[in-house]
Amino acid sequence: MTSRSKIPATIVTGFLGSGKTTLLRHLLENAQGRRIAVIVNEFGELGMDGEILKGCGIGCDETGEDVGTLYELANGCLCCTVQEAFYPVMKALMERRDEIDHILIETSGLALPKPLVQAFNWPEIKTGCTVDAVVTVVDVPATAQGQFAANPEAVDRQRRSDPNLDHDSPLHELFEDQLSAADLVVLSKTDRVDAAAVEQVTKLVRAEIPPQVKVLSSDHGRVDPLLMMGLGSASEEHIHLRAGHHDHAHGEGDDHHDHDHDQFDSLVITLPQVDRDRLLEQLQQLVRDHRIFRVKGFAALPEKRMRLVVHGVGSRFDSYFDRPWRTEEERSTRLVVIGQDLSADALEQALQPAALTATA
Repeated sequence: MTSRSKIPATIVTGFLGSGKTTLLRHLLENAQGRRIAVIVNEFGELGMDGEILKGCGIGCDETGEDVGTLYELANGCLCCTVQEAFYPVMKALMERRDEIDHILIETSGLALPKPLVQAFNWPEIKTGCTVDAVVTVVDVPATAQGQFAANPEAVDRQRRSDPNLDHDSPLHELFEDQLSAADLVVLSKTDRVDAAAVEQVTKLVRAEIPPQVKVLSSDHGRVDPLLMMGLGSASEEHIHLRAGHHDHAHGEGDDHHDHDHDQFDSLVITLPQVDRDRLLEQLQQLVRDHRIFRVKGFAALPEKRMRLVVHGVGSRFDSYFDRPWRTEEERSTRLVVIGQDLSADALEQALQPAALTATA
């Protein structure tokens, strides 16, 4: 079997909140007939990123209870939300290889891409898949400020809880490791900074990557799919030549090592319809009062037929309407909150001022 007959897979990596999910949503919205399988692997957010990707406007329906977390998209694509079950998901996708033209994999906010790329050399995967490219997403506003991540404190806490990482390493070493594996770099959120900041970050990135690695600018995840898919890098064949700061953390026989993110709380908060402005104000207050790293979910607004997506990293919150509520759906607000030492009751109570009717 030649590499041409293998399913090409694009691995998208980058820090927590760098814009990976936004980029994937744009690629799905502009699939241009490609049948894409998406694996979302964001720690602690089982189901939530998959739900948001389902709302990209192309329509998604569950394929059935026997499939579990695998979702069918109306344009022929597939969507799957997993935590650490990489191999079983890949095996399931390869069984449906005749239905798939491309695989997109979103790593967790701190995942080092090199071990994941090396996993494509496992015999069970190597025969059917190849890494088309590793795409590293760089948060331009954060990097221009020397932080590398929108919420460096949250990333640092996440890093210190991961037994696979050297806890004494500065954040920029993780940044350099993500770049060292890149076949393509996407500079995100360029609409939030001036041209000088983009040039500054471009020079910083260029100093860490070979000349042949392209650097693209993006705002709101907009990148031409033709520039991101079909690169044919076969990264698994030469990833061992790319030196990184954390190579010692994964030995040759350690590809099956399970990561442990149990030190993070992931809570689901359910509310009725809410006032948008009050909800965002209360969420901002929650971030100040609690150790919250990430908020992502949906809100139901009165007299609005569209569902509001709410997304927060650190103290920065974005919101946008993604699709109309379906007739059979209950119009309620559902938020996933990720952090440490969190209490669901306390968070729900703190958000009550935003609710327009009493919760059950």
